[in-house]
Amino acid sequence: MAGFWAQRRVVVTGGQGFLGSYGLERLRAHGTEHLHVPEHRRYDLSRLEAVERMYDDMRPDLVIHLAAVVGGIGANRARPGEFFYENLIMGTQLMDVGRKREIERFVAIGTVCACPKFTPVPFREEDLWNGYPEETNAPYGLAKKMLLVQGQAYRQQYGFNSIYLLPVNLYGPRDTFDPKVSHVIPALIRKCVEARDDGADEIVVWGDGSPTREFLYAEDAAEGIVLATERYNDPEPVNLGSSYEISIRALVDLIADIVGFRGRVRRDTDQPSGQPRRKLDTRGANREFGFRARVDLREGLKRTIAWFDAQRKAPLVRHTIDRS
Repeated sequence: MAGFWAQRRVVVTGGQGFLGSYGLERLRAHGTEHLHVPEHRRYDLSRLEAVERMYDDMRPDLVIHLAAVVGGIGANRARPGEFFYENLIMGTQLMDVGRKREIERFVAIGTVCACPKFTPVPFREEDLWNGYPEETNAPYGLAKKMLLVQGQAYRQQYGFNSIYLLPVNLYGPRDTFDPKVSHVIPALIRKCVEARDDGADEIVVWGDGSPTREFLYAEDAAEGIVLATERYNDPEPVNLGSSYEISIRALVDLIADIVGFRGRVRRDTDQPSGQPRRKLDTRGANREFGFRARVDLREGLKRTIAWFDAQRKAPLVRHTIDRS
């Protein structure tokens, strides 16, 4: 792989964010010598002028678009318009200007939130259009889904090389633990760690605990993206996941066990539970570019909890908008 990466100029949007930090590490490990990250303070990618200036300054051969405005159920419910517009406009402009500059490849990262609320499990890529996404995160999911439509249309009309990857829920060290925007795993880790340290006898968790989720360790996701960037060239989307499904109820118990929290879990059923099930069919990623997740959930949670525990000794770095 080093031969592929050594001479190509690579731009990673969102390179200073959660997934982006792992993406940069994996790219360097695979021999990338010309690696560029457009910092948000210099390049606001929601503005066309900034996108064009970024292409002028960095002259990429490949663009891996990881930047996104993201959050959990609460953030999606509070800011649906922002999540829709910011994610749509960033991706649309980046791909269009890249097409005009005739870059070699554009890698668009979608989201499992784009999948229909009710669809056979495991989710297959061909089922992506068989229904509307789960309502609490539909604006975000649909904005990211439009990058698939744009990439396929540009490939058909202009011969533009754009690929589209659909990662499942990500987690790991460096994730966002701010309760205003965090996803389920960091939110639960923070609740359990703080309850343990404060001697609390209970934690409160949204929903009834029945929905299931699949989680992918962020370092594994980054490796899958790097492999796909080099080896995959097709208009159809490809799922990235771990192939392991767990209920939220069981996830809470697992995190509490690792953390050492022995109190009661009270479920707030007045709050939404989210999509009933999420599990991807991941055979395509293995077949098309040799990707298979390596870090199992318990080990990944142990690493994430250890990192969060260490960070509590110093101020947390919180990426509330992961688009730098």
